[in-house]
Amino acid sequence: MDVLTGLGLSGAAGLNAWLPAFAGALLTRLGVVELGEPFDELSRTPALIVLGVLMTADFVGDKVPAVDHVLHLVGAVVAPVSGAVMFTGETDASVLVSAIAGGSTAGAVHTARAAIRPLSTAGTLGLGNPVLSLVEDLGSATLVLLAFVVPVLAVLTLIALLAAGVVVWRRRRRRRASA
Repeated sequence: MDVLTGLGLSGAAGLNAWLPAFAGALLTRLGVVELGEPFDELSRTPALIVLGVLMTADFVGDKVPAVDHVLHLVGAVVAPVSGAVMFTGETDASVLVSAIAGGSTAGAVHTARAAIRPLSTAGTLGLGNPVLSLVEDLGSATLVLLAFVVPVLAVLTLIALLAAGVVVWRRRRRRRASA
């Protein structure tokens, strides 16, 4: 179950890199879950404050045109790192395996997210991006909740999200090829 929880949290990191890290650290601090060493250090007050500020800045910034694109570029690096940290902190697997599994899961979700965002920008002149961002944040929060409560459902949801991302990417690619 730890692997399923780690995958769910890594997928959530692909949608919002800071939310699962903050939630995991806060739940560890409250004694609800346990992150493995050394990632349990995230539950200390200074780390919680930093994660809370980063999560809030990302939440707000992703709703602002132009800022959202910069955050997505930064997220291409931060999301896989966050996914790797969450997976590693949640499982007993080796750090290398956990980093690869968590990082690639978060990276794949972030890539799917990045493929969808330009369609929203072009189709709504950027006006739909804040709504899409809110949906991404809610998706991340839902994956975090499912990962801790029903890990199997979190992984199934993650698979559905990735499948939808592949479908959108393929349609976008076909449109470009026919244009």
